[in-house]
Amino acid sequence: MNSQDVILGLLHRGPLSGYEIKQKLEMPLSFFFDASFGTIYPTLAKMEAMGYIVKESVVQEGRPNKNVYSLTAEGKTQFEHYLHSPVEKDSYRSDFLVRMFFGEYSDEETLADWIRDEIRKAESAAAHLDQMKSDWAEGMPASKTLCLAIGIELNASKGHTLREALKRLTGSEA
Repeated sequence: MNSQDVILGLLHRGPLSGYEIKQKLEMPLSFFFDASFGTIYPTLAKMEAMGYIVKESVVQEGRPNKNVYSLTAEGKTQFEHYLHSPVEKDSYRSDFLVRMFFGEYSDEETLADWIRDEIRKAESAAAHLDQMKSDWAEGMPASKTLCLAIGIELNASKGHTLREALKRLTGSEA
């Protein structure tokens, strides 16, 4: 899976601008896939050159023109190929875990602060995903419900594990 696969999937539902693609990547996808504008626009240019998408400039009054991207038949075929390819092993990057791995070179208070911050982030992410699930539950395909449920559970589990680690480190849950 790469940014091309995800963007093709987003465009499968209908035409989008680069900004709209970024918005859709921010939630609900951001807990398992992330891409910056620095990735999105070069990927769009590459996919346009490959014939997977077409770009249409939409004139806007009082604003710069907006480029809207649509999937071509070749793009739909490429997306179908992705959907039928073997599922790749999950990869996970975490600055927090890298810092924890090297935590022996830091002081206890800094470690505790990092853990407290991660607890806040995990709880916030779980609450946000839970709210999204409530807002979108009606009519949501089972596959998307599964994505949200996994995100909620992963963040809840992470929060629990972090609170236990904080307790071991400081003797307190706060």
